[in-house]
Amino acid sequence: MNEFVTVLGAVVPVFGIIVTGLMLRRLGWLTEAADQSLLRVSINLLMPALIFDSVLGNAALRRPENLVLPPLVGSVMVMVGISVAWLAARLLGIGTEREQRTFALTTGLQNYVYISLPLTVLLFDSGTTGVLLVHNVGVEMILWTVGVAVLSGSRLGSNWRKIINPPLVTLVLGVVLNFAGLRFSVPGMVLMGGRMILTAVHLLGQCAIPVALLLTGAIIADHFNEIHGGRAVRVVVSAVLLRLGLMPVLFLLVARFLPCSIELKRVIVIEGAMSSAMFPIVMAKHYGGDTRTAIQVVMGTTFAGLVMIPLWIRLGGQVVGLW
Repeated sequence: MNEFVTVLGAVVPVFGIIVTGLMLRRLGWLTEAADQSLLRVSINLLMPALIFDSVLGNAALRRPENLVLPPLVGSVMVMVGISVAWLAARLLGIGTEREQRTFALTTGLQNYVYISLPLTVLLFDSGTTGVLLVHNVGVEMILWTVGVAVLSGSRLGSNWRKIINPPLVTLVLGVVLNFAGLRFSVPGMVLMGGRMILTAVHLLGQCAIPVALLLTGAIIADHFNEIHGGRAVRVVVSAVLLRLGLMPVLFLLVARFLPCSIELKRVIVIEGAMSSAMFPIVMAKHYGGDTRTAIQVVMGTTFAGLVMIPLWIRLGGQVVGLW
């Protein structure tokens, strides 16, 4: 019971900030015109600051197995998720091919950053946070290659270039410096004012998650009314059963039997419990997917996740032995 209370105590604040973002949008305090600026600041400054702060001095990321296996696990599990969701969409007859492709990507891709990251920070240590960030490199690779191809119905193209972004560059730099043994306590850094810079980086990094969650809530507010229409009930129920029913079981099996570090096992449990990622809503608009289907999947699994996420994390903790 104590573990469930701990997990619930981590989940509720995350969703609380999302709801706050939704209310701010409704009140007109967080306008749509501000979204692009905040998004650029979040991706290009705040998230890199959080990554650098989490990676530098991280002993877990000095072990080779935590640098090679996590991206592989991330990419394989997303591929499995998309494949299972696409097969289910065809068997269940969910709409047109365009709707099925959108359902496959949106249901198969878990919320690998904006909910999983704050939960990892709240529940585990900095070593686990660092491994999660490395794991997400594999997820990003599949998203911008296979994911875009599935959504658009086209062959693999040049979208892999989108993988090269400020967060990834920061991660690579941080891992290299971390391997070199650079730490907060190095005397030379203090003499050079390095410690003051790292303190500023730390403070900026602490802003990354709240800002991202507020923006998530604002996006939900924009599309809240679009959850109705079409095959909404079938889409939502199917997505919830797959994303928060079947996929957590597959993730728990991997976490239980895969010979890997305890940090990666924690990451797998967290990722498996997640609702659908929200970014495919934006991708659906840009790459010819069905926006309404994406919204229905994301909204349905997000609200169901408020109940299911703490249950799966608690169960995962017991099955894998994380507590």
